[in-house]
Amino acid sequence: MSWCAVDVQSPPEAREAVATWLVSRTGQAVEERGDGILVSFATSEAEAGSLLGALQSTFGAGVAGTSRVLPDVDWSRHWRVGLGPRVIGRLTITPSWSVPEASGPATVIIDPETAFGTGEHGSTRIALTLLDRHLTPGSRVLDLGSGSGILAIAAVKLGAARATGIEVDPEVEPIAAANAARNGVENQVRFVTGDAAALTLLLAPADLILSNILRSVNETLLPLIRRSLERGGIAIFAGMEQPERPLFIAALARAGFVVVEEATDGAWWGVAARSG
Repeated sequence: MSWCAVDVQSPPEAREAVATWLVSRTGQAVEERGDGILVSFATSEAEAGSLLGALQSTFGAGVAGTSRVLPDVDWSRHWRVGLGPRVIGRLTITPSWSVPEASGPATVIIDPETAFGTGEHGSTRIALTLLDRHLTPGSRVLDLGSGSGILAIAAVKLGAARATGIEVDPEVEPIAAANAARNGVENQVRFVTGDAAALTLLLAPADLILSNILRSVNETLLPLIRRSLERGGIAIFAGMEQPERPLFIAALARAGFVVVEEATDGAWWGVAARSG
């Protein structure tokens, strides 16, 4: 089998959506290089060509890619190389094949699957970092755009009383639920399929809300998130790149939030803010 790497260039604002699409389409993990290139894998040159055609058909001319034949290696397993436990504050995020022997109570086991969120992406790491610093034990947590469920699961591992994830993609909910069961928190974490704009207020109130989504969506949800938080509650926003910071800081102020802490990870930026 001649595996091919597929190198994909996309605008920053579309990168997360493109990465999620690639994972769903190929069933393989996606690497994001430091230059912003997304690297996926195909089992043949023909499959790589088909993948590139479908990619352009789905996202348009703004997304482009090339393929290259790889050495004769079992890339269906080789992508695991380099994926191991990652410590973020009190949390340890690890794939199932390399769980540390001395894993503590704040260990979250997440494998790369067709749902976004493994701790390998800068925006997810920012959200986890801010969650670790600002979660109060016993909190009620909402996770908007919950993907793999990593943030909701991590919240309970850090002491939240319960966490609810909202995800618009119906194919993701079974994956997130399985991840919660794998981590032994299925009685404290639940996942709901639907639009966060329609469901957030129905699932309120919350002491802490996570929103690891695009800036445009985060801005749209700001008034709803403020209404859904207990007075003085914390909202954590990620999924944005550093050049977007001034725009979102201004939007936070207009919506009545006070910035508590900012965090960066490579090109990515996030913020914890308190409702007034």
